[in-house]
Amino acid sequence: MLEEIRLQVETALRELIAVAKLEDGDIVVIGCSSSEVNSAKIGTASSEETGKVIFETAQKVLRENQLHLAAQCCEHLNRSLVIEKSLAKENRYPIVNAVPHLHAGGSFATAAYYGMENAVLVEEIEAKAGLDIGQTFIGMHMVPVVVPVRLSIKNIGGAILAAARTRPKSIGGERAHYDEKLS
Repeated sequence: MLEEIRLQVETALRELIAVAKLEDGDIVVIGCSSSEVNSAKIGTASSEETGKVIFETAQKVLRENQLHLAAQCCEHLNRSLVIEKSLAKENRYPIVNAVPHLHAGGSFATAAYYGMENAVLVEEIEAKAGLDIGQTFIGMHMVPVVVPVRLSIKNIGGAILAAARTRPKSIGGERAHYDEKLS
């Protein structure tokens, strides 16, 4: 089962990266309920092993593509995000004091916290793309305008998968001309 989850995460991320028009250094937010991945109700059956395999796979794919991971915690930590301290400093994201664990933050965020080189938590970011594994609601951490992305992968394990990218706002009304490369 863990190998299947790893392959699903890798495929979903590679497909998202292929269509999201990301640039080196962009942030990808991932929210993940390991309970949902393991076909249980969100918040009821957290799995360290599942969280770890999803984090390790995501981190590998994103690093290969010069992208940053933001791992969203669960609602018990107000959906704060685990990121590298250097990214927080570079973007002037205020660091908050909390350490995710299995039942407050979740297994994915916990794996990220202990798997990153110098992890910290922040309350908000502006990601350019994201994966929502198990209806964890990542939209609050994305740059407006969020555009849904249809992937070949519809689930990670038993969890519903949603993907999104962003685009710049189109402004100016009927007289405006737009750069289609940005849409």
